Amino acid sequence: VGLDRSAAFLAAAGEGRWVRADARRLPFPPGSFDAAICLCQGGFGLLGGPGDVEAFGALASCVRPGGRVAVSAFSSYFAVRHLEEGETFDAAEGVVHEVATVRSPAGEEAPFDLWTTCFTPRELRLLAAGAGLAVDGLWAVAPGRYGRRPPDLEHPEWLLVATRAAGRVAGGGV
Repeated sequence: VGLDRSAAFLAAAGEGRWVRADARRLPFPPGSFDAAICLCQGGFGLLGGPGDVEAFGALASCVRPGGRVAVSAFSSYFAVRHLEEGETFDAAEGVVHEVATVRSPAGEEAPFDLWTTCFTPRELRLLAAGAGLAVDGLWAVAPGRYGRRPPDLEHPEWLLVATRAAGRVAGGGV
């Protein structure tokens, strides 16, 4: 089952069971899945601060006890070290703001404000604990290049893999 709130993205997704919904309010009962995956800049962190904790809790709550969660998230360390011209980093919120260019299916380009929440490994571990997850590993990664590298300053993302504790399904909040 795949999820996105964009009808256009879902239309382009191809085969599979696709659900249009907001990641902060998943339409699945607690414990619906054996695993939940949000990889390759797939939504978690793209809420720009507000709602990230809620989205993480919703993702964690949809797995059964003993189920696993894998989430990639942007690295605060990398973002600050590699700010590009025109980008800003809000140190109080951990959010990078940039103006990106989006292209319509017809090829027309338009500017788009992008607000991306960035995280430290400690913040991700605290989110996991608050959502009833035991962290199995947290590694430094890049989109499409997932491996078990210790946290560093050179990779743009983190990969958190965690397991839902037994007896903790409902709620999802942190």
